[in-house]
Parts: sequence; C-alpha cells; structure tokens
Amino acid sequence: MSDPPELTLDCLGRPCPVPVIELARAILTVPVGAVVEVLSDDPAARLDLPAWCRMRGHDYLGELPRDRGSAHRVRRS
Repeated sequence: MSDPPELTLDCLGRPCPVPVIELARAILTVPVGAVVEVLSDDPAARLDLPAWCRMRGHDYLGELPRDRGSAHRVRRS
C-alpha cells in the first residue's frame, strides 16, 4: 500500500452509502492504475467499499487506521 493516492475523498461523518457513491463518481476522474483513498468513519464502509470494488472490477487495496475512521484504498482497473 505504498503508492500515494491520486485523490483522497473525505467522507468522514457521512453515512452509508455516501462513501460508495463518492467513490463511484470520483474513480472515473483518475487514470487507470491510480489509487483513490476514501476516508470514512462509517463502519459499513469496511464491507461496502470492497464489495463495490469486486462488483466494478477495481482493486481494493485495504484499510489503514486513522485518528478518526479509516482510509480505504482502491486502485482503478
């Protein structure tokens, strides 16, 4: 998970399904192979973001803890 994100989405304080919706909009704005980081404190993001990636064919790179919430990293495929 060493690649720096091309884009970081701040979805802190925003409930499900907002992190997935914001990722779906933003992923199309970065080049293929780029990493998008989604900051979220919604517990559902832990399940929703990897599931969305599987359905859309993107690579879920994992979750990193932050002071508030987590950073979920996705590589556009």
